[in-house]
Amino acid sequence: MIQYLYLGRMAYDEALRLQSELVDLRYQGRIGNVLLLLEHPPVLTLGRNADRANVLASDAMLAARGVTLHHINRGGDVTYHGPGQLVGYPIFDLRTFRNPRGSRMGPVDFVRQMEEALIRLCGVYGVRAGRIPGLTGVWCGLPGSQDSSKESRKIGAIGIHVSRGITSHGFAFNVTTNLDDFRLINPCGITDKPVTSLEREITDPARVPTLEAIADQAARQFGLVFNEPILAVASLDDLRAAAGAFSPPQMPDDTPLQVPREVERLRGNMEPPVRA
Repeated sequence: MIQYLYLGRMAYDEALRLQSELVDLRYQGRIGNVLLLLEHPPVLTLGRNADRANVLASDAMLAARGVTLHHINRGGDVTYHGPGQLVGYPIFDLRTFRNPRGSRMGPVDFVRQMEEALIRLCGVYGVRAGRIPGLTGVWCGLPGSQDSSKESRKIGAIGIHVSRGITSHGFAFNVTTNLDDFRLINPCGITDKPVTSLEREITDPARVPTLEAIADQAARQFGLVFNEPILAVASLDDLRAAAGAFSPPQMPDDTPLQVPREVERLRGNMEPPVRA
């Protein structure tokens, strides 16, 4: 089962602390696989392989616009999070899943599955999306699609971290995001392809869902792709309470403190081993 929580808007450093907490709980087996869905205030994040030159704005400009910057341990280069963007942090134990070939799921398999969930999410709203070989993420305007006369545009970014088999970080899916904010960076280090949003790709703006509605739909697509039932959790307090109620198996309390005399007697009657 995958449990998911929609948390609304959350500061980035708070989300980092929460991920760390849940990763530890997942590793201990005190919670199951959890998908956090939320939104951030404007923030830039630089992954392990990030090139600082891909941040095009000065520190002074970022401060003036209220954009914070964080160096983090996920893969990938620089990306932007902000209002109107659905951010997903799967805290999953990869050892509980199988890839489409039936073997244990690895990090690359996991990224491909996340891409598939976001591609299906686009399809729910009538937007055709897919992959570009060699580039992680989800794209609109691919060759062969009805809008292929336009250049390919990125609608979903993905960057993960895996520690002891447990995943953290995840994806960012542009819904009503202010795309002008992406001018602060070369998104994911890519300079020749623009970004887009669901709002821009949907032909009828009245069909653009609220962030909470699309979070529910995203959780549903994760359940379908990972072949797991989905359960909405009302709050972090409920999740933490369930973790706190968990108790590891206890050793039987009738284990003797010393070897019983009967066992000692049997030991004494045993013949010594024969040595060749």
